[in-house]
Amino acid sequence: MTSDIIQEFNNDMNEIYRRAKKECRYNATYFLRMLSNNGGIDTAKILLSSGDPQYGFEKLWECGRLDLTVEALVIKPKYVSLFTEQEIKAAVKRLKEYGY
Repeated sequence: MTSDIIQEFNNDMNEIYRRAKKECRYNATYFLRMLSNNGGIDTAKILLSSGDPQYGFEKLWECGRLDLTVEALVIKPKYVSLFTEQEIKAAVKRLKEYGY
């Protein structure tokens, strides 16, 4: 795992927050706090480990923007090496359940 890909993932996590706020009028303050405290990868791992979709996931689904979810970011080919097979499967399953 190179620091470049980790930094790129962190940047993209901040970007999905910014876009969700702008494009869906969803101000994910808890998500932003998690990013500040844990960094992008650990935040994603925490969110993926919960059995149920987070509030923010459902808000983005309601907005028709599952592309702005952590799950959609995690399954991008350039980022799959940052996550376990179980975490990737959890992301794919959650996205499929919501029609992505």
